[in-house]
Amino acid sequence: MTNAVILIGVGEMGGVFARGFLRTGYTVVPARRGDDLKQLAEQHPNPALVLLAVAEKDLHAGIASIPAAWKAQLALLQNELLPSDWQQHGYDNPTVISVWFEKKPGKDAKVIQASPTFGPQAQMLNDALSAIGIPAKIVADADALLFELVLKNVYILTTNIAGLAVGGTVGELWNQHRDLAKRVAHDVIQIQTHLCGGTHFDTHALIEGMVAAFSGDLEHQCMGRSAPARLQRALEIAEQATLAVPTLREIANAN
Repeated sequence: MTNAVILIGVGEMGGVFARGFLRTGYTVVPARRGDDLKQLAEQHPNPALVLLAVAEKDLHAGIASIPAAWKAQLALLQNELLPSDWQQHGYDNPTVISVWFEKKPGKDAKVIQASPTFGPQAQMLNDALSAIGIPAKIVADADALLFELVLKNVYILTTNIAGLAVGGTVGELWNQHRDLAKRVAHDVIQIQTHLCGGTHFDTHALIEGMVAAFSGDLEHQCMGRSAPARLQRALEIAEQATLAVPTLREIANAN
């Protein structure tokens, strides 16, 4: 195995990880949009890690494009990520990180809380982020990772969808519209449970975790540009699974 890290996607998030890998002594090999990955895999057949850091809309195409030589080294990061996203492509145990920092153009990375990671190359991700002052943690097992992924999804979907109704920041959402936030979160947890094959999640623990994340950046805006699409996607899943999700439907009807 070489000390090369293949970075697929060299945007803001990829740039953060690239800096961390360089700081920890790895050679970063960028794979840009349009690059021939098979040719790159011939040049670097046994890298230490292959990090897929593409946009949400490109996630599945990105996973499907990974050359066979790199499959054991694949690491994933993305919003709304769940095991079904990699299992449908034949992966059982990739390295996965749930990212709890954001990176905007021209600004330093803004940390909300430590980013949990799990999988064969979890230590590499942990070390890379730690080297540039971004907290990360390795979770104990796949069940703990699943909880962390669902928690991030509950945070994103609850804040985005509730934001369609009330706007504002996550601090304002919790302090001024707590009942709405809880009702949206309960609907979102129903959907996450369905997407995870009926796995039971501790609703109280998920909401507590969401509130803890709120406290990491109380001024974080609830509603991003993706909020309407997230609500639409959530309702489509609910329809297919015959889930009631009354609060999501109320917000959709009002918007």
